[in-house]
Amino acid sequence: MLAPLAVRGIEEFNRGEYFEAHESLELAWKDDESSGRELYRAILQVAVAYYQILRGNYKGAAKMFLRLRQWIREAKAAHEALLSLGPERISEFDTSLFKPVEYQSQI
Repeated sequence: MLAPLAVRGIEEFNRGEYFEAHESLELAWKDDESSGRELYRAILQVAVAYYQILRGNYKGAAKMFLRLRQWIREAKAAHEALLSLGPERISEFDTSLFKPVEYQSQI
């Protein structure tokens, strides 16, 4: 079962609120002692990478993709697109590569 903070973070992520998603998921990650907590960390790192792209921070986004690649492989296409653009063309990034997190509600 996902923690309420994790659900909130995923919903924020799916709305494109990447900074807020990071904050919520980081709190969920810190509060959870189960092995599932690594999922929260992976999603929050994707959120930070996406947030950095929107801010035009190439180095920050590339760094986060390197950190998270061991947890989530879905971000590979976004990472490759970022690298192919380079820092000069980050404003051309195709944000359709930002994928939502799919989960089933516990309701």
